[in-house]
Amino acid sequence: MPANPLPAVGCCLVVALRLAGSGLPVLPLRDGKLPVGNCPACAANACGGRPNMKVPGPCVCPAPCHAWAAATTDPVVLTGPGWARAWREADTVAYHPGGAGVTVLDLDSRLAVAWARETLPATLTVPSTRGEHWIYRGVMRSANAVRPDVDIKSHAAYARWLGPGTSTMAPLPDSVRALARKEDTTPSPPGGGVVSSRPTAWARTVNSGCRHTDRFVRTGLDRGLARIRALRKSGAANQAYGVARFLAAQHTHCPGPCGLDTLAQDLIGAAVSVGVPHDYAARAVANGLADGEPR
Repeated sequence: MPANPLPAVGCCLVVALRLAGSGLPVLPLRDGKLPVGNCPACAANACGGRPNMKVPGPCVCPAPCHAWAAATTDPVVLTGPGWARAWREADTVAYHPGGAGVTVLDLDSRLAVAWARETLPATLTVPSTRGEHWIYRGVMRSANAVRPDVDIKSHAAYARWLGPGTSTMAPLPDSVRALARKEDTTPSPPGGGVVSSRPTAWARTVNSGCRHTDRFVRTGLDRGLARIRALRKSGAANQAYGVARFLAAQHTHCPGPCGLDTLAQDLIGAAVSVGVPHDYAARAVANGLADGEPR
């Protein structure tokens, strides 16, 4: 993290260049705290993805595609023509914590902040809209909803730049790493999980291992989508997690496969439509499907 105070408001590109000069890989976010969309050549990951993506590939696109993976400290890239449109649309600046060697504990409520103050070592702290970002020195995997209103953003994630913060950055403690390890132990439902990103609608013709009718699945999905879309101010990601968990639980006794990956895309899309960052929504839905044990 930068040692010197930097502006929290102002021209996004100016802020981004100063952050990049301090070693933070940055990227623009548009309205709703979302990364700019992929260009046509990279849509649906057609290019194979950047080398540091989950799926390696030869992406040489000059535009800031692939969200967190586009983050850079290179001023030539940041000010180049490929990023010009993105900066015109930018509402704020984000950075890739893992690329900067840090982990951000995103505490999204007063209760979450109170828990952290009682439980975790003090560290660099930055006020956020509803809580605080606690930033530790060290990298780990990112994880969503490790506790109520608590997310971990480090590898394969981005965090908004909210200012330089106060206090001294502490080393990443085992207590934070343990939060993600707990999530690792959650069981996966038989035949359920996000396997692909097919945009097609759910249908028995391609999901013949499901024991439910089209009407049963569609009714449950539509009700869940309505609940997610109704939460326009906050809580949509948690609702997406809950709906995914409920839907997965309905399929635990199916011979499978049930096409839960297709349902997942609908849930992610609903959350994104009300302002949830795509990566955040995808993790919430994936966690919900994995936790979908029968009640």
